[in-house]
Amino acid sequence: MNAPLEPIDLEPQAPSDHEAAQNALERVQDLLRDHPMLEVLADREDPRDQAQLGESIEQLIPNYDFSALRETLDPLHPADVAFVLEALPRTERLVVFELVKASLDGDVLLELSEPVRESVIASMDTEELVEAVETLDADEIADLAPDLPPEVVEEVSEGLDPEEREQLRTAMSYPDDSVGARMDFELITVREDVSLEVVLRYLRRFDKLPDHTDKVFVVDREDNLRGTLSLDRLLVNEPEVMVEDVMARDGISFNALDDAGEAAKAFQRYDLVSAPVVAPGGRLIGRLTVADAVDVIQEEGDADLLSQAGLREDEDLFASVWASAKNRWMWLGLNLCTAFFASRVIGAFEGTISKVVALAALMPIVAGIAGNSGNQTMTLVIRSLALGQTNASNARRLIVKELGIAATNGLVWGTIAGLFAWWLYNDTPYGLKLGFTMMLAMMLNLLLGALVGMAVPLVLQRFGRDPALGSSVLLTFSTDSMGFFIFLGLATIFFR
Repeated sequence: MNAPLEPIDLEPQAPSDHEAAQNALERVQDLLRDHPMLEVLADREDPRDQAQLGESIEQLIPNYDFSALRETLDPLHPADVAFVLEALPRTERLVVFELVKASLDGDVLLELSEPVRESVIASMDTEELVEAVETLDADEIADLAPDLPPEVVEEVSEGLDPEEREQLRTAMSYPDDSVGARMDFELITVREDVSLEVVLRYLRRFDKLPDHTDKVFVVDREDNLRGTLSLDRLLVNEPEVMVEDVMARDGISFNALDDAGEAAKAFQRYDLVSAPVVAPGGRLIGRLTVADAVDVIQEEGDADLLSQAGLREDEDLFASVWASAKNRWMWLGLNLCTAFFASRVIGAFEGTISKVVALAALMPIVAGIAGNSGNQTMTLVIRSLALGQTNASNARRLIVKELGIAATNGLVWGTIAGLFAWWLYNDTPYGLKLGFTMMLAMMLNLLLGALVGMAVPLVLQRFGRDPALGSSVLLTFSTDSMGFFIFLGLATIFFR
């Protein structure tokens, strides 16, 4: 399901800025709005059958004029095309993908989020997928392989030369979250016993250097990593100087089995552009680039955001209602249980509420402000855990500090809330007691929110789980249920 094969543009397209991509999206949406082909597709096929829908689009495209849409898409970088596709409903998405240059199909698939990529791949047949994927490098094919049908991966692998086939096999053999699964095989190596002039002559033989090349890697005859030679040292030193005299021997390198997230943090911490990847024996097998590190950081950030909201996985913006609903069930179900529990806490104090009706109006304030305060603490802790700044040595001091902040805020804002409650109900016989109850309950619940905001991420990490997993749901449960219990319990004591 691809447009006719066009000559490959040898000059890489520069990525546009976000505003240009946003303008392109709006232009595409305008051109697609009320397009007659979309009306035909809506009446012709079952939109849930992606393969059938793809075939229909491929058959219908030649019957309609899409020149304006092609002109909008052609200048776009693959990342911007992916941005446009992810913002479109499924039928429109497949129509637009059909109009993308065939030479860019593989690059666009790489840029798409996983759920959107799956929907596009499902609409393509084996031949189209092979044509799209065979234009990619071995490490890029390995990135796509989990989402491709096995027969496509096998056919593409057979079309590679022996070196590329071995690179693909190597990349696919590592766990998804490892450095080996992310590494790039395009790199330049030199020996340490040659002069810089020899290295310069060698580099001039390339049409262009691999992307993100800031250094070349120095290896011995068995390809064991000996060090790195940065391009700036290569350029500023005299040509007769030997590589071994100016190369860096203590640079940062990664083992192929290292965690990709930890490697990405190293890129961020040390401002790396590229770094060597070695096998357990020290043999150089690839490199990690800043582009790979940025991808890892973004993926982990997205995963944390989804986990904190209780979503099990990334979701296609225009996935079916049923699929999206199932993705949100687990934590919604838990939230329902916790809400019932909170209601039972309130029910246990019906007698107190019936005597002082004002309690019902003030309860949400106590729970809400503690939830917000706890969420601030939890966000700080999750971030520090992600950066590796919080560990067993400093966790206790951090807990003490956060409890101190909560106590201070509880005293300040609890006093303000208590005074406000007393002012509202000062014409009643229980106005002063109500204000004091409000102040004390808010202080205690803020302390509880801080404690839970600290404990949930730390406990989840201790058991090897994502610290952000459902943390907001658990925090809300604690501050609501215990907030109601503390407030109404204190009121029961004071209003006997």
